[in-house]
Amino acid sequence: MRNTEPLEVNVMQRIRDDLNECLGEKLKVRANKGRKIVVENMAVLEETYPHVFVVRVETKAAPSQRVSYTYADIITRTVELSRPDSEEGLFGWLNC
Repeated sequence: MRNTEPLEVNVMQRIRDDLNECLGEKLKVRANKGRKIVVENMAVLEETYPHVFVVRVETKAAPSQRVSYTYADIITRTVELSRPDSEEGLFGWLNC
């Protein structure tokens, strides 16, 4: 029997499953904001939803700010998440 579910749905579900295993953990977030602006912060993964995930970012400007990103941001590498201790990316399997 062939799998009729689109490949994109499988990838996004796998990303969400991987993130669910990291709930409450501190992660390094690297986000490309456009126009050659890249922001790197430490954040705690708070929630995952069907289409987005939420992190609490700690910065000097805003001591506790919640930011949401989509799973598509990870697929397009607009947002990269890694473990702060090893700098190991969370989605190494995504590098095709």
